[in-house]
Amino acid sequence: MHLDLTEEQKLIQETAADFARKELDPVAARLDRGEDDTIFYENLRRLAELGFMGLNVKEEYGGSETGVIAFSVAMTEIARACASTAVTVSVNNMVCEVIQALGNEEQKNYISKICSGEYLAGAFALTEPGAGSDPASMTTTAVREGDEWVLNGSKIFITSGSCSGVFVVWAVTDPRAPKGKGISLFLVEAGTPGLEIGKKEEKMGQIASATNELLFQNCRLPAEALMGKTNDGFRAAVGELAGGRIGIGSLGLGLGLAAMDYAVRYSLERKQFGQTISNFQAIQWKIADAYTELEAARLLLMNAAFKKEQGRPFSKEASMAKVFATEAANRACYEAMQILGGYGYTRDYPIERYARDARITTIYEGTSEIQRLIISRQILAELA
Repeated sequence: MHLDLTEEQKLIQETAADFARKELDPVAARLDRGEDDTIFYENLRRLAELGFMGLNVKEEYGGSETGVIAFSVAMTEIARACASTAVTVSVNNMVCEVIQALGNEEQKNYISKICSGEYLAGAFALTEPGAGSDPASMTTTAVREGDEWVLNGSKIFITSGSCSGVFVVWAVTDPRAPKGKGISLFLVEAGTPGLEIGKKEEKMGQIASATNELLFQNCRLPAEALMGKTNDGFRAAVGELAGGRIGIGSLGLGLGLAAMDYAVRYSLERKQFGQTISNFQAIQWKIADAYTELEAARLLLMNAAFKKEQGRPFSKEASMAKVFATEAANRACYEAMQILGGYGYTRDYPIERYARDARITTIYEGTSEIQRLIISRQILAELA
């Protein structure tokens, strides 16, 4: 593995950083206050035009085909400015990849609609009220009736629910099968009768990114809405979540770096006891520890992204990268707030937003506790 980025990867990183600095950073605080969704949606369209919605998707389907490492560094740069935008980009990439992996040629037309910006977003509808960390416990059902499937049930905490053009939905198709074995995967277009989009959740952070409940009430789908094989959908969910963890880990890394960069600049200007606080060892150690952890997170993410890009097993590495990067990001945000003192706790400075945005990263796409289970079980299996 080469630790240096290729010229193409550098270009992706620089383009993402430039867009984040010029377009996202100036409006991030307004979006955090929920002031103008139209700006958020316009930025999504522009990112689509730049090729960021399908970075690991083949060009023939409308993607950029630049790979997983490029996706990771792009996510980091976008998250430095706006985590709400970053999580939308991450989920869009994940939706495109699962359709590319399992969809037929007609279904793959949805990919180009997301990548082009025709659809602002796609949604990954897996989580349910009683099936979060244990998604195999889902109760949403899909029953075959002639040439149709009939969906009934609900999903919660669905990113981009209110602005998605298409939903990738998991449902139980064989309730008699062993747990996790009788689940299938469907593509559901927005506006399909029987699909109702619930309210936007009032969240602690990542405010601009809509998170919604989905309700399926006798939602009738054509037979061709089934994606992949019947009763084989849960395996796909597990595989795509592993890839999504690289995206969320990269998002966390961007937030941690943004917080510490701001705190360092502040420490070079803020004076107490006749000198800048950057001269105090207590501040220097906070800086050293935070950046060391964030660099370790970057390397873990690069390792996971490299292995996925090479087609090698990467689930354990993705979980390692996700749990370490997101927890390091939370620590970095809180250390940055400590460096700013009372100012860091006010909305006049961006640190409190970074801290709120970072908190969810240890929860969604698999909690830190679930990541540790995945890591330990794989190690135990390897050494048994």
